[in-house]
Amino acid sequence: MEQRQTNRIKTISEFHQLRGLSQPEHPLISVVNYAEIQRPVDISETNWVFDFYQISIKRGMNAKMKYGQQEYDFDDGVVFFASPNQVFRIEPGPNPTTKRSGWILLIHPDFFWNTPFAKTIKQYEFFDYSVNEALFLSEKEEKTLNDIIENIKQEYHANIDRFSKQIIISQIESFLNYSERFYNRQFITREKSNHQVLERMEKILTDYFNADDLISKGLPTVQYVAETLNISQKYLSSLLKAETGQSTQQHIHARLIEKAKEKLSTTNLSVSEIAYELGFEHSQSFSKLFKNKTTLSPLVFRQSFN
Repeated sequence: MEQRQTNRIKTISEFHQLRGLSQPEHPLISVVNYAEIQRPVDISETNWVFDFYQISIKRGMNAKMKYGQQEYDFDDGVVFFASPNQVFRIEPGPNPTTKRSGWILLIHPDFFWNTPFAKTIKQYEFFDYSVNEALFLSEKEEKTLNDIIENIKQEYHANIDRFSKQIIISQIESFLNYSERFYNRQFITREKSNHQVLERMEKILTDYFNADDLISKGLPTVQYVAETLNISQKYLSSLLKAETGQSTQQHIHARLIEKAKEKLSTTNLSVSEIAYELGFEHSQSFSKLFKNKTTLSPLVFRQSFN
């Protein structure tokens, strides 16, 4: 397997220096003009890790961004979110003269130190989406986000005072809240592809629970379902909540309970044997989950068929 060097960029100042930019006006936050960025000659040979958040809209990137097992060709009106410590790679395309535009917002976690938003920002699940699950914007939506970015720039360009930090954080929070709204719209407008994901997930769970090796494999995990669908766990969870109101784990449990009901009503297996066949190490765990989901114990449910 190909081994690549991994470069960790610890500070925003280091990022500016590496990309041929002047030093940032604020050490912990910066809005960068994408057209001014210079790519290192070895950029395609290196994995990159940043110790800060990056949010961007890039045009004319003429490159593929690779994150995990996913890759994406950036185009107009696409927002990409990355949290600290994510590993990614950029592979430049064949036309380096492409005119580039857009912006990158860089925010070091220390900017939020000792503020409630230090915890709040971790609740936005799209920072953990894969690169091919970026946010696609309409012109109106893009203008809304661009205006907020301009407000952030103007605030840290101005004379910093005791109000500046909270005003900037409020703008960032507004940006992320709008992004969450636009992602929810994206789930709705991509109803057909989302429905196909749901159908594929149902088949994955059906095949899993119909297999004869549940005893050795155990119960299906959220990670297993997401990886089989080639979707990040967080994106799958957000999509399912928007479409069905349930999380991935709840869907797994629902299919498990269906299978359990089938075995309880059509076989003479004991509750312990059924629990074992369904991948539970302890029958008590199975009985507890069954009652939690149906309000009946497995034995009471079985008796209702006699």
